[in-house]
Amino acid sequence: MYVKKLPITLNCGLDLVGEVLYGKWKVRLLYFIHEGHKRPSELQRKIPDATRRVLNIQLNEMEKHGLVSKIVFAQAPPKVEYSLTKLGASLIPVIKILGEWADEHEEVLKEAILQGDLKN
Repeated sequence: MYVKKLPITLNCGLDLVGEVLYGKWKVRLLYFIHEGHKRPSELQRKIPDATRRVLNIQLNEMEKHGLVSKIVFAQAPPKVEYSLTKLGASLIPVIKILGEWADEHEEVLKEAILQGDLKN
């Protein structure tokens, strides 16, 4: 099991956001679950660059933080579905606003990311 090398700092709201949403795929996972893609295989198809293992780790972290709930159906083969909790659903408007901000600044952000230096 992975153990963090540095102690967790939770001095302000931004520290909390960082701890809960840190992970390359978490914001996308929340948004796709909100859109109705609830099974791990559906989420894997929506994010083909992510490995199944990484998606499972991030889904488990979000479940631990109370953003998603996991339902395991007792059948053969086993079936798993994820849904947003009330807390997780409250992040959707924030995620949409961040997406709109990125769309508005798409060219500048792409150039900065590809060149490696951020311009004002």
